Parts: sequence; structure tokens; C-alpha cells
Amino acid sequence: MSEKKEAQEQDVSLNVLSWHHARYPVLAQRQENLKKFAGPLTRFIQTETSSAIVLFLAAVFALLWANSSWSDQYFDLLHAHIQVDIGFWELNESVHFWVNDILMVVFFFLVGLEIKREIVAGELANPKAVIVPIVAAVGGMVVPALLYFWFNAGGEGLNGWGIPVATDIAFAIGVLTLAGSRIPFSLRIMLLALAVVDDIGGILIIALFYTEELNLLPLAMAGGTLVVAYLAQKNGLWYTPLYIALGIFGWVAMHDAGIHPTVIGVAFALLTPWQSWYSREGFEEGAQQALGKYKESADSITTAEKEDSEHSGEVGALIQLHEEATRALSPLDRLEHSLQPIVAFGIVPIFAFVNAGLMLSSDVISDAIVSPITLGVGVGLMLGKPIGVLVFTWLAVRLGATLPTGMNYLAVVGVGLLAGIGFTVSLLIADLSFPNSQQILDQAKIGIIVASLLSGVFGFIVLKIAYRGGENHELIEHHAFNEAE
Repeated sequence: MSEKKEAQEQDVSLNVLSWHHARYPVLAQRQENLKKFAGPLTRFIQTETSSAIVLFLAAVFALLWANSSWSDQYFDLLHAHIQVDIGFWELNESVHFWVNDILMVVFFFLVGLEIKREIVAGELANPKAVIVPIVAAVGGMVVPALLYFWFNAGGEGLNGWGIPVATDIAFAIGVLTLAGSRIPFSLRIMLLALAVVDDIGGILIIALFYTEELNLLPLAMAGGTLVVAYLAQKNGLWYTPLYIALGIFGWVAMHDAGIHPTVIGVAFALLTPWQSWYSREGFEEGAQQALGKYKESADSITTAEKEDSEHSGEVGALIQLHEEATRALSPLDRLEHSLQPIVAFGIVPIFAFVNAGLMLSSDVISDAIVSPITLGVGVGLMLGKPIGVLVFTWLAVRLGATLPTGMNYLAVVGVGLLAGIGFTVSLLIADLSFPNSQQILDQAKIGIIVASLLSGVFGFIVLKIAYRGGENHELIEHHAFNEAE
């Protein structure tokens, strides 16, 4: 686009804004006052650490309530039932179920959108650039699972081997942001790619290993909803309510099939189109036309006779501009942008509040200290993650891959420690692993919470040491493994 054309667009925008303030001075002033009042909150929501802070506060609030004199009210709330009866189908489940099996479907739908974006146009789109993160992520899943097996071989807690496999990306990125501006962008990319691969692994684990009984007819019906969704989007039918209806039907079928319904959220996300209707040139042309119509209405002389026609012209131009902007965004980008704040500041904190509350009596703590389940989860997250990430990264480099720019092996250890913040998905897998034993589940939760907290603290410290003194973008290339080469 030429500088002249850009200047013309800017003039149009400024003219429209000035006209709006001149025509509606009281409303404009109210909007400015509201912006000043809401500005700090808006800036907080837009920061990367904010969702992690809200998630942390929700977990702390749950722990405090569960260990207060009002603990009975907390657990009564979790076990209160919500019933839906539409005649031919009925669902009567606890609040805990509605959060873990319904709200978390939206969370995993967003995870699926992020995975698809990274695969088709993001950090996972370039195979050469993601060899190290992918291999590191595999190590960060295999080693924690093996350590958990080692602690629980032949015991009643063996089914929880998938708990230390997960990474909580919100917490991990939040801690990484707190570590400071000296952290290179390449490290953030590695952590994101590693977390995405972890998410894929966690989803596969839930789908393949935490299904008690498989009913084929409902499973076939769930697959049918995916086929219909695929055919609809391939034929250009991008009507959101249709996909919501298909998603609800698919959830019901997946639930009746015996597979955890979060899987259907990921499946629908992977079917979401990632390309927009319009090219960049097509959008610019349509937007210019709509802005021109709006400017013509704004510049017209306001009279009592022309008020209605002027208003109609403005509305028509704005509707056209809205449609142009909507079609310029891909469904994937639009849904991801819309769902991100809902999930980050609504669904995930609610999940933490529902799942993090446990009574920390002296007996519970003493049992957890010597429990192989707590130890397996804690050691798996705190040690298994960084060891797996470090060793598998070193193997990848020895086989010909290269570390991301600005990283050394101490930074890799820091990334591995941050990957040990399991929390959200770990809590979900723990709930699936031990549905019939509250005592064992509490021991797993204690391991998750303590290990996630310590992993975050030590990861922060290691990264601060690795990037101290301004060596953030030019780290020393030598490392401890050079002697073996």
C-alpha cells in the first residue's frame, strides 16, 4: 500500500472520530471517563502473567475455603447436582462434573485451535525449527512417566502415570514473563512449542488410556458429527451456530461412548478453517469502500429532513465494514481471539477452584509425604521434566540439530523446570486416574500443587542465572557436554 493511500485512510479515520466527538460530545466524554476507569483492568488482562495470577488466586482461594470452618459448604457446592432433561435425554451430574467434563471441553477446544495454528502457520510449521522442541517434549513426557512407574510399580497408584506428563502453559509463560526482558524470544518459542507437543501428548493419553468402557454406536455417532462438520466447512458453510449444535451432539455421543468428552473439543478445533474468505487486497478494497460511504454520511449536512437517511447510510456502511472485517479473519483466528479471555479468566480459574481444594489435615500431609503417588508425581514433575528435556535435547543436538539462537544448556534446564508446572491438565488426569478414591486423589493433588510451585520457583531462578548480566542474546556456546564430543 502506498504512503499516499495510508495517509488518506488515516485522514478518514481521524475525520470520522472528530465528527463523532463533535456530534455526540456527552457520549464521547463518558466513553473517555470509562476508558480511564477501565484502563488498568484492560492492561492487566492483556498482560501474559495476568491469567496465571488469576489461576493461582483461584487455587489458593479453594485451598483456604476447603481448610476453613466453612469447608462443608465448599464440598457441598462441588457435589451439588445440576439436571438437564429434554425428554429423550437426561443429564443429572454434580458441579464437579459440569466443570471437568463440559467447561473443560471449551478449554481443550481452544488448545486444539492453538495446536492447529502452530502446525499450519506457527512455530510447528517449520520442521527444522521444531526438531529440538519436539524431541525435548517427548523426553519431558517419557522420563516423568518412567519415574512415576518406578515409584508405583505394582501399587494401587499405577494408573496415575499420566499425571506428571502435562505442562500448564499459562503458568509456564507467566513465570517466563516474570523472569524479565533479558530472556530471548527463541526461549519463549521453544517453551511454547514444547507445551503444544505436551498438550498433544496429554490429549492422546486421555483419549487412549483413560477410557474404561467403549460403546461403538455412540462413538460412530460422534464420528458422524465430525464428518458433517468437515463436509460443511469444505463447502464454505461457516455458520457458527451449526458447528455449536454439532459440537453439542458430538459431546453427548462421546460421553455415551465412554471417552472423555474433552477429546471432541480438540477434534472440532482441528477441523476449524485457518484461512479467511478474503485476501489482504480484497479486504482493503472492501474496507475502503465502506469507509468512504461512512465518511460521506459523516460529512453530509445534518437537517431534520436528512436525519433518517443519514443514519441509515451510517448503519449500512458500518455493517458493511463489520462484514468485511469478519470475512478477513479466519474462523480459527476469530474463535481463538474470542475464547482466549473467556477460558483464561473464566473456565480455567473455575476449574482450579473446583479441583485444587483439598483438606490439608496433619494425617493427609503425613500420608502424602511417604505416599509413592505423591512422590511419583512430585519427582516426575520436578526432576523428570527437566532431566527428560535436557537429555533428549542433548541427544537431538548430537544427532545434528542445533539449539535455538541465544540458548545454552542451562537455559534448557530452565525450560524443563517450567515445563514441570503441570497444574491444570495434571489435575484433570489425576481426577480421571482415581475416580473412586478421594484419599489417593488428594495425595496426587498435593504432589501436583507442591511440584508445580517449586518447579516455577526453581525455573525462575535458573533462567535469571542463565541470563544475568546482559548476556541475554549472546550466551556462551560452550556447555558441560562439550567434553564428550
